[in-house]
This record gives sequence, structure tokens and C-alpha cells, in this order.
Amino acid sequence: MAHQLDVPLSQIKPVYPPSRGVGPKQEPPAVQQTIDILHLQPHVEGGYYVETDRDPLNIPNPFLTNKDPGTAYEVPATDVTSTTRLAAGQDHSTRSASTTIFYYLTPGSPLGVFHRNRGRTVHTLHRGRGRYVLIHADEVLRGDRAAQNGKARIESFVVGHDIARGERLQWIVEGGKYKASFLLPDDDNDDGKKSEGLLISETVVPGFEFADHDFMQAKTLDELLTPEEAKELQWLLREKSIG
Repeated sequence: MAHQLDVPLSQIKPVYPPSRGVGPKQEPPAVQQTIDILHLQPHVEGGYYVETDRDPLNIPNPFLTNKDPGTAYEVPATDVTSTTRLAAGQDHSTRSASTTIFYYLTPGSPLGVFHRNRGRTVHTLHRGRGRYVLIHADEVLRGDRAAQNGKARIESFVVGHDIARGERLQWIVEGGKYKASFLLPDDDNDDGKKSEGLLISETVVPGFEFADHDFMQAKTLDELLTPEEAKELQWLLREKSIG
């Protein structure tokens, strides 16, 4: 299959120890200052976020006719935390036209675990560096040629300001693809691994709802990838999805 990897899969490893669970983390002073100024809160995926815009325009929900697996409007009770906006009896007939958030990976919370959204997500870099790993599950569901023997294509790239080295300032993830991200040092040559965090904006179209979101399960990873690939990327799963 035609993977898009800028480094061998075996080199996609954490630089900072993954911190699991939602809650306050010990952060460097400059990082904590950013969290405080932007009023960020822990995200269930890892890292921190705050919603900065929700378009007042509502549009018909395009996902009501989506028959792909994993699209039921249900979120396990364990996932409904103070960071979600789900409510019992929520009307799913419409969606906001778009939503935008700040999203921040930090030395204390350096991993955004594998998840997918139904909506298209436009990412814009503000500062820092990080690596993204995408698993194109949607291609398997459609039977695309990119998916061979029922296995998904993997893509990985670095986001940062060194565009001469291929780092990305902006990237788009279409709905139905699993993505994970993790923090890299601000300077790739810095043995001290200094980082003030990866700060980005994410705009989701149509607007984000947790009902349109799910985490990858270990069994899904095993189904989408070869055993060797799944073993290399298992550390990017949500902790409660492992084992």
C-alpha cells in the first residue's frame, strides 16, 4: 500500500512521556501562562483546548444519512465529562456551519490520541512543532485502491515553521480519518528537548459535536493495519482502549 511517511514507521516514537487522563498537569511556566491567558481546559483527547467560535448559522445535519459504521449518535457515559457539551435529548437535525478551537499540546500533556471526526478539519499552526499520524480508514470503507488487502494507508508528517524542510503550516484532515498527534521539540537539534508547546487552531466544518467523534479502539487498529504496523502505533491509542 502507498503509505505517506516522511520517516520509517519504527521512528514514530514519543519524545515526551505520554501523559494519560484528563486533569491538571505540571507545566513549564511559559506554557502554563499560555494556558491561563487563553483560558484553555484539558481535552479528552489529550492536550488543552478552548472553543473560540461557533458559527450562529445552522445548517441541515449532513451526517443523518451517513451509513458508515461507527456513526451512531451515542457517546459512552464515561466520555461525557465537563469538557463536552452533550446533553440528553440533544437535537441532531442541524449543525453549526463551523466551529473553531485553540488546541495545545504541551510537555505535560504531549499526546493527542487516535480519534476521528465526521466533519472536515482545517488546522492552522501558531507556534511549536509536532508530528501527526493519520490512518485513512475511510478509504477502506469505500474500497479505494489506496487500501490494499483491506488495510488502511498511513500518513505522517511534521507541522512547524521550517517549510524548507517540509514542515507544514496548515493541513486538512477529511472526515472519517483517524488522527493522532504528539509534541516535538521546538528545535529538532535541541538535545534538551525544549518546547513551549504546539499551539494550533482547528476549524471543523460542519461544526463540531462530540456525537460526531469517536476514539479508535485497539481492535479497530488491529483490523485496519498489519500486526507489525499496529504494534508500532499502539502507543497512540487512548489508554482505556488498550488491552
